[in-house]
Amino acid sequence: MADTTSSASSISQQPSAYSGRSVFHQTPTFTLETFSSRDFIVKDFIESLSDSAVPPNRKSGPANQANAFDPKPFIRTFEHALNRMAELSGELEHRENELSTAVRRAEAQHASTLQTANRRLEQVRQSCGGLEMKLQGEDSRSVNAVVRVGQRLEELDHQRTKAQDTKFLIQCWFEVSQRGELFLLEDIRRQGGGDGKVRCAKIARQLIKISQSLDPESWQQANGASRQVNGISESHDKAKSRQRRHNTRELIEKFSETLEKDLLKSFDDFYRRENFDGMHECAKVLYDFNGGSSVIGSFVNQHQFFIDRSQLITEEVGGDTETWERLADPDAEPPGVEPSLQSLIDEVRIVVQEESAIIKRAFPYAEQVMVKFLQRIFQQSIQQRLEMGLEKANTISSLAFLRSLQAARSALNTLIDDLKMHGLIDHPEPISPQITLVLDQQFDDLFVPYFAGSSYIEREKRNLEELYASLLFKFTIFHSRRRKAPTTFMRSLAKSGSEMLASARDAYVERLDSSDLAPAQKAMLLRVAGLKDADNAKSQTEIEVSDEDGVLSTATAKRMLKWLAEAIGRGLELSGGNDTARDVSALHQILVINLGEIYLETSLDAASDLAASQENITKSEPDLAYVPRLKPAITIMHLLSTFIHTVLLPLAAPNISIRKSLARSTDQTMESLESKVNSILQHSIDVILNWTSKILSTQKKTDFRPRDDPSSPNYLELLQTPTCQSVYTFLSRLHPLFLTALTPGGNLTSFFLEVALGFRSLLFQHFQKFQVNAAGGIVVTKDLT
Repeated sequence: MADTTSSASSISQQPSAYSGRSVFHQTPTFTLETFSSRDFIVKDFIESLSDSAVPPNRKSGPANQANAFDPKPFIRTFEHALNRMAELSGELEHRENELSTAVRRAEAQHASTLQTANRRLEQVRQSCGGLEMKLQGEDSRSVNAVVRVGQRLEELDHQRTKAQDTKFLIQCWFEVSQRGELFLLEDIRRQGGGDGKVRCAKIARQLIKISQSLDPESWQQANGASRQVNGISESHDKAKSRQRRHNTRELIEKFSETLEKDLLKSFDDFYRRENFDGMHECAKVLYDFNGGSSVIGSFVNQHQFFIDRSQLITEEVGGDTETWERLADPDAEPPGVEPSLQSLIDEVRIVVQEESAIIKRAFPYAEQVMVKFLQRIFQQSIQQRLEMGLEKANTISSLAFLRSLQAARSALNTLIDDLKMHGLIDHPEPISPQITLVLDQQFDDLFVPYFAGSSYIEREKRNLEELYASLLFKFTIFHSRRRKAPTTFMRSLAKSGSEMLASARDAYVERLDSSDLAPAQKAMLLRVAGLKDADNAKSQTEIEVSDEDGVLSTATAKRMLKWLAEAIGRGLELSGGNDTARDVSALHQILVINLGEIYLETSLDAASDLAASQENITKSEPDLAYVPRLKPAITIMHLLSTFIHTVLLPLAAPNISIRKSLARSTDQTMESLESKVNSILQHSIDVILNWTSKILSTQKKTDFRPRDDPSSPNYLELLQTPTCQSVYTFLSRLHPLFLTALTPGGNLTSFFLEVALGFRSLLFQHFQKFQVNAAGGIVVTKDLT
């Protein structure tokens, strides 16, 4: 803004010829630089022109002149600005033409320069081509002769080397077969050096092949005993006749073992001294010798990480009591990964990244070693610690196990991603596909036992059923005591609801009495149910319940939906989208049964029974205490429908048949609940109209035929008759009651309309029963108004 202000002020500066005391207004001056500025704003430019058009004397004039507007200064200012802008436009066009001309001239000169350079380059190329052809024509014979001589020398050298190796191999064979010694190979081995050891390994393998061909008897012996043919041993003389004085297989294998131990010892010494070149040579020799299996096993098994971890494998699972309680509490946020597993994951991340650099430098077959190293870490250290943590969590509660499983999988997935991002032996390049495959496979293998078949979703279902049964235990006890034996047809239809309550209650008590239920989980379930100990749960008749225990609570419904949402999120993260629709269907069934049928339908049935019982009451005013229960019921119905349509149905969308089944089940449940609400409202209308009719029946026949008798009540001085006052008082109490219970909208309007129409019919019938005189007409008018 500072630059913009300065540019705007520079526009309105005056030429030096003008004086600050000039009576004429100052015209602004501007150049092309004014519009080329990066801070140029059209609005500020127009405002500066407008400000410069107002003379100073007008700005500081009296207050009564402030309302007078003189357009002439503005006209002159903007005319001057337009003329100046036209001049600048012409100047800008002139500059543009000059620059365009200069550009065309430069382009023509550049094209000419390129043509000249191309001609010179072509001349040089032709000169080089002629020289090359000349050289080839003159020296082709000598060059071909030199090439043939070189090739022949290479062939002779190769034949000579092969002959020397063959000679040395024959010498070694005669030495081991005749004298039972391998001094020639021992001398090469003792001389040290990677090339010598590689040569020893190759010769040893060739000697083994020769021994198999020329000395098959040594390969047919078992533990040094002579070969058995049909149970009869060959004689010592026959063995001499075969001129086999030494067991060549045993001698060669013994030398091979010595060579392998020597190489492994050298590799270990180089590793401790961080001599990566020496490690690389030993690893190369051992790979040529036996495929590198021995050195890979030695490197992995003797790694300090596994040695330290093997000593800590008996360490107990960490975490304080409060952490485990939070893990088992369905209303608390999960505390995260078990500390000892998290410590192991952090250590693995560091060790693998550091060792990958060592493996890359020490092994010519680094990828193979890296695979073995990762397999050992995941199959031994991580798997053991994971199993210990989950076993500990399982002794706490089912929810603690599921949360621990989710946290462990998330932490290990993060570890896998970090290792992939690092690149390991390919760092800083992307990780190789083979190691990526190994990491993914090891990660999946860790959790295979926990996701086999339907084991995982069954755990989730059992956990939710236990939590819901605990949360609704007192609710079911309250309503099971309210229910009586069916005495009418309608009550016999509601018998299934009673059976469902009894089934849920008995299942909960049976679960608490189960021997496989962990003590911590039992305590948690009792706390959710609001009970002190398991004995209270067993003696159902002794459990104290209040009216609040049988009333619907929006907070309770939200807790149930929250627990289900956590289970769904956990399932999506752990299952990876496999069989999501079937899992959602199972959870949907649990939600509909517990929240829809056990909780909502039971409460609505109770309200409907109470409303029906108030229809024929004649001695006292009907009890409408059930009306406020409609508001939480309607709210919970809305929450249930919204949750299903927003969360469950979209997740089941990939499986069309399951989604249709869920939608159909949801519609049936909501229709059943809505029909119960409608039934309660219809009962309420009947109760209201019946009691209103009862009040109207108390109307006296003389109320609308008042006499001039002084002893009679003077209804003309009253606002309404006592009957009218009673009806008004009754309906006035009902209006805010239903206004609070029902959400403003079509249902509330329809309900009040039905009440109004029924009340109007009652009034018509009521007034037809009475005779009205002239004074009574005034009384009727007061009652109606």
